[in-house]
Amino acid sequence: MPTINGDLSKNLEPLIAVLTDDTAQAANIRERLLAATARFVAQGGAPASASMTERTAYLITYGDSIRRPDQAPLATLRHTLDATVGPLISDVHLLPIFPWTSDDGFAVTDYHQVDPALGDWDDVTALAQNRGIALDFVANHMSSEAGWFRGWLERDPEYADFFVTPADDFDTSQVVRPRTSPLTHRYERPDGSIVRAWSTFGRDQVDVNAANPATLEALTDVLLAYVAQGATTIRLDAIGYLWKESGTSCIHLPGTHAIVKIWRAILDHVAPGVKLLTETNVPHPDNISYFGDLTDEAHMVYQFALPPLVLHSFLSGSASRLSEWSRHLEDLGEHATWFNFLASHDGVGMRPSRGILTAEEQEALADRAHSSGGRASYAAEPDGSQSVYELNVNYLDALVDDNERQDDAVVASRARAAHAILLAQIGVPAIYVHSLFGSRADIAGMVESGVNRRINREKLDADALVSGLEHDARRRGVFEALSHMLTVRRRHAAFAPTSPQEVLDWGSQVYAIRRGSGAEAVTVVVNVSRTPARIEGRDRIDVLTGDSVGSIDLQPDGVVWLKEG
Repeated sequence: MPTINGDLSKNLEPLIAVLTDDTAQAANIRERLLAATARFVAQGGAPASASMTERTAYLITYGDSIRRPDQAPLATLRHTLDATVGPLISDVHLLPIFPWTSDDGFAVTDYHQVDPALGDWDDVTALAQNRGIALDFVANHMSSEAGWFRGWLERDPEYADFFVTPADDFDTSQVVRPRTSPLTHRYERPDGSIVRAWSTFGRDQVDVNAANPATLEALTDVLLAYVAQGATTIRLDAIGYLWKESGTSCIHLPGTHAIVKIWRAILDHVAPGVKLLTETNVPHPDNISYFGDLTDEAHMVYQFALPPLVLHSFLSGSASRLSEWSRHLEDLGEHATWFNFLASHDGVGMRPSRGILTAEEQEALADRAHSSGGRASYAAEPDGSQSVYELNVNYLDALVDDNERQDDAVVASRARAAHAILLAQIGVPAIYVHSLFGSRADIAGMVESGVNRRINREKLDADALVSGLEHDARRRGVFEALSHMLTVRRRHAAFAPTSPQEVLDWGSQVYAIRRGSGAEAVTVVVNVSRTPARIEGRDRIDVLTGDSVGSIDLQPDGVVWLKEG
């Protein structure tokens, strides 16, 4: 069992100093953090966490993305994964599984309870028996119906200062906004008085006051509770907005980084192996700042530029942008890595592609989203112009044009090619549930709800899904292609998360990278164009097929993973 010793207190001191220069308050924060950690240890700590290897692959899913009548959805998810992918999916990222009031789970009312509509903690424990579990910690904000917030409105001393009411002289002129709604909203107390509270993402999602020592202690309790329940990865949702200071952007502030580092220090001390994943859908330099010094902050950050760049490659028929960007990725060493994905519950964020794709290239992706039945949202720039902010689209549909979309074989072939890039890229791969199972766009769900992101959030009937993997050509084709690549990937140490990567210049038609070194190296080549690409070379083995391959004409959507024989 882990213990608490003086090393943790010593490690926390310089981080707490970033939060306050008040000696008494710093001591208060330190004692509260140590108390939360001691409670975790006294309750038994956490099970051991496996290291990430070439066998690591995450599935991103809601707890009820797959359902069956009269069965808890979390149990249905477990049974379905066991019956379909087995060990090919090593880790499951469960999007918020807690009671909620809006934003499809991201307005949490109780951090410590599983939504009864999904199941209970026993269902999470059962799922964790064969897989790692990533739990979503919505640390920046909670529902306006949450007990913490209701207690604050009622002036319960336990929740005093848990939320942010900016003073009249608080300068918000530089605050970066991800929404067009007001920065603060008015709420009525039980006595009829009105109070304002900071609400970055809308009226029903109220920001916590992380500068308050009691709030930080409570948040730390939540983090450690998830670990105690078996989480091996903690995703810190919208973490960039956590700290507020007058006259600043209120995003990516030193206080935010200090808190992430505090949580990393605590986890390293009492739950080594548990990984922190930060979710900051922002331009690349801001995103990678959450790696800290590569040993003291996030273990993983989302590779947000990858989805739009892969989509652009197939739309334009050229891998040049993708190759150039990938060639200049930072060397992260052995202790940190990328969390790679193509599709997720949200749309394809376009902000991370700024400076990589031109405005015209971004607009072309927006046009593709519209032509495939989706939507594109725009953000206002300081000069009054607009830029593409997000694509709400089924990623598999966006990969193909209008004439190809009804051809299930083409969709499966394009999905295979795109995911070959995902699975080969340095880091760990994360596949969205609807991509793994070849789902189509839920346009009716988007239109009926008025929520653009619902285009990619359909709830699947488990039995119909399993049947579709046999009888639906699109589902079967996509699932078999991705499953085969996952199977092969697990056999080659070249695909370990921190294994070396070299981008090769084999022409704009192909994305070509070499992973690993020496005899273990694997060269991945994907033809993103619509014409054959000539690949010159000596005889090697394509580990996807077992065939010997020399110089070849790689067909459109063609994929080879080449290894010395």
